[in-house]
Amino acid sequence: MKRLIIVRHAKSVPYGYDDDFHRDLIDRGVYDAEKISTRLKETGITPDLVIASPATRAIHTATIFCKKLGYDLKTIRQEEDFYEAATTQGFLDVIQQLPEEVQTVFIFGHNPPISYLVYHLVKSFNGEMPTCSTVGIDFPVVKWSDVASHDGKVDFQYVPKSM
Repeated sequence: MKRLIIVRHAKSVPYGYDDDFHRDLIDRGVYDAEKISTRLKETGITPDLVIASPATRAIHTATIFCKKLGYDLKTIRQEEDFYEAATTQGFLDVIQQLPEEVQTVFIFGHNPPISYLVYHLVKSFNGEMPTCSTVGIDFPVVKWSDVASHDGKVDFQYVPKSM
């Protein structure tokens, strides 16, 4: 089994769109990321690999999760395309090329592409992806190259507001 943990970045400043790439988290965003990552730690979910958009708010969210889950911050893989050029097929291409020894991968990104990815990977997803929403998707495959659209099963979704 392979597992993807898909995370929309936490709540960021609601201004500064002229320099969108560098917008950072607000206090609530930091709090929400702490809350969700603590929940993951309590349930024993840890990453073998973390991939994130290089935008400040996504990296800051990933950093909070990684610190809580004991993942080496220096090994966060940044994917330029996860910021502006993210397409569902682009995400899928990255996923299908992951190393086989990796079992659990965390992906940190932005809406709407991150929501489209969740909808594309599972048969049915009725949820929304507010900031810091975290969805665990399991795939009944041995190799990442076998991950296909609509084959994933949602194991959980954590949304800060409902916790």
